[in-house]
Amino acid sequence: MDKKLKGINMSDILISDDKKLLDIELIHEYLSNESYWAKGIGHDVVKTSIEHSLCMGIYIKQKQIGFCRMITDYSTFGYLGDVFILDEYRGMGYSKLLVEKLMEHEKLQGIRRFMLATFDAHNLYSKFEFTPLKKAELFMEKHNANMYLDNSKLNKK
Repeated sequence: MDKKLKGINMSDILISDDKKLLDIELIHEYLSNESYWAKGIGHDVVKTSIEHSLCMGIYIKQKQIGFCRMITDYSTFGYLGDVFILDEYRGMGYSKLLVEKLMEHEKLQGIRRFMLATFDAHNLYSKFEFTPLKKAELFMEKHNANMYLDNSKLNKK
């Protein structure tokens, strides 16, 4: 157990892949207004992304404090995205617990390649054997960075 969690009763913490427990409003609010990667994302886009991904929520006394999701085919590839812990709970080890539980999920065992993109959490993900791309020149992307901020494209899903 993380030292910073010693004051927390572990029986008060739940990490679950049950989508019925997810607070969609909280997730949308965070992604749309607080995250650096999904500013302006529409509510319907968030709902659709959750429907089509393996998601985990972390809860303290039934209050959701964080979220993450794995976009995957469940056999060869997974992309870890939308990982967050609410500001007031950061720095206490919750993100590590959340990602650990996701990466140990039975449906993700045997996957050959996981990927993610991060601006500032390299230290967290390195604990789970994520490394910089070994041959970045092999990879390409099509990235519409301001997709959700462009009003003409909002809520098209």
